[in-house]
Amino acid sequence: MIKEAIFHEEDSNYAFPISKNEITLRLRVAKKDEFAKVQVVYGNKYDYYIKQQVIDMGLKYEDYMFKYYEVTIKLWDVRFVYIFTLNENGKTYYFCEDGVKDSYDYNLAYFNCFQFPYINEVDIPKRIDWLKNRVFYEVFIDRFNLGNKEKDLSYINLKINEIPKPTSFYGGDLKGITNKLNYLKELGINALYLTPIFKSISNHKYDISDYYDVDKQFGSKEDLKELITKAHQLDIKIILDAVFNHCSDQIEQFQDVLKHGKKSKYYDWFIIHGDKVDQEKVNYEIFSICNYLPKFNTSNKELREYLIEIGKYYVREFKIDGWRLDVADELSHCFWQEFRKAVKEIDPNCLLVAENWHNSYPFLRGDQFDSIMNYSFTKATLDYLALNNLNAKEVAYQLNAILLRNNDIANDMMLNLLDTHDTDRFYTSCNKDLDLLICALALQFCFKGNPGIYYGIEIPLEGGYDPDNRRPMDFNKIDYNGKLYNMLRALIKLRTTNDLLAYSEIYVTSENDMLLIIRKKNNKLLKLYINYSHKNKKIKGKTVILCHNYENNILNDKGFVIMEENA
Repeated sequence: MIKEAIFHEEDSNYAFPISKNEITLRLRVAKKDEFAKVQVVYGNKYDYYIKQQVIDMGLKYEDYMFKYYEVTIKLWDVRFVYIFTLNENGKTYYFCEDGVKDSYDYNLAYFNCFQFPYINEVDIPKRIDWLKNRVFYEVFIDRFNLGNKEKDLSYINLKINEIPKPTSFYGGDLKGITNKLNYLKELGINALYLTPIFKSISNHKYDISDYYDVDKQFGSKEDLKELITKAHQLDIKIILDAVFNHCSDQIEQFQDVLKHGKKSKYYDWFIIHGDKVDQEKVNYEIFSICNYLPKFNTSNKELREYLIEIGKYYVREFKIDGWRLDVADELSHCFWQEFRKAVKEIDPNCLLVAENWHNSYPFLRGDQFDSIMNYSFTKATLDYLALNNLNAKEVAYQLNAILLRNNDIANDMMLNLLDTHDTDRFYTSCNKDLDLLICALALQFCFKGNPGIYYGIEIPLEGGYDPDNRRPMDFNKIDYNGKLYNMLRALIKLRTTNDLLAYSEIYVTSENDMLLIIRKKNNKLLKLYINYSHKNKKIKGKTVILCHNYENNILNDKGFVIMEENA
């Protein structure tokens, strides 16, 4: 036994409540160690020394270095204490706060047992009710569809088949999205994530100069209300993009600082090194390397109140269903805690999904974000199916490592992506191999969380890095009888109708050089096999729900099959 590898932490992603009287525990052990049995010995905090209960843990995850056991316990008393026992070669070892021991004295357990002193309902992370069977579709508004042909079109300088430049404008707007709601509904989409809609000089609108004004290129507040109303009539949710880390240097508050320096009442809204702003020397904090995007100082209470009111305003007045939070990991925890509380008081089911590219565990404990844009999933999928950096076993390890970062409730609400306006198009990354794109979609739709697809994947649109990944949507190029469009529709239907893919258990492993995703619920299993082994593989016949490059129990290379069976 490698004792140094054994790890557990209370009140963390290793010990988290999932209801008022249920808690999930995880235990990490060395990958090489084999235990005949791993158990939790648990009980009430105040009589543990005389009364204990025992429950077996099951092996749930495996990554590059460790194995992880897991169990969910239903409690009769939520004043919960526990230790672990591990049986190796007929000998039982005890794991508590003091480490691995050969014996354990329950009479002195109050010194060193693990504990979750009380499950307070307010601290339990909440799943968003409407999120259960949703498939998201990201719309980069300027490039999607022009609907209002009566507006001033003089700014448009990009044609439908041209490669965009950073300063290109195609003319897409809110009416254009409204006009395509029936198309999206027919595809199966039931949630839209829109890039920023607010006043800005750019095509992308991530440099906002007025948060209370819809950019005139996109339309008006009445156009926004019409879009949301008609989308809701079709049971399509609408998520707007909140850019609270930074703003345009044209915003009135920064302009006031430029004019008055330290005497401006907005001076502390920004992080300035000196008595006045010097835009040439850039003596103030900015986003990225852009001196025209000053960073907000969310340590300032007045600024926090200003930004929080913006968040509340669009939830209250426009009934949006959530916010996508731009560059969210660069803002203070204090701000997001206050923001969440204020927005959730208006609508407890308002989704808060953050743009965090890395491990975001500190933000995902139930007091800040509901979920993140899961770019770690994106990278693992790219490494497996596009870049050929990982084989089936290795990508299973990587996906497990991603799942282990957070509790199950956060994992259920992740927004899993293949590409976005900030990445190369997946179709381009996999050298325009349609079979690999379809396999990636199957993985995305069967993984824990919600699929988020980027506009135009159904064509499929090509594109390298920004701005090439923001080409105009050409609806005339969609092959409604083609294998990609119909497979995407079938996957969306499966994800939105099959309960085995919503809020269910997940097991990620490999079998015979194939990636295997198992979803389990109510003694039913859904299995996804993906074969990218460069060899054809035989799979025992079961109830096939959906497949690609699969026939007569043979799964060809660059193919997948989804099956159902009893547990």
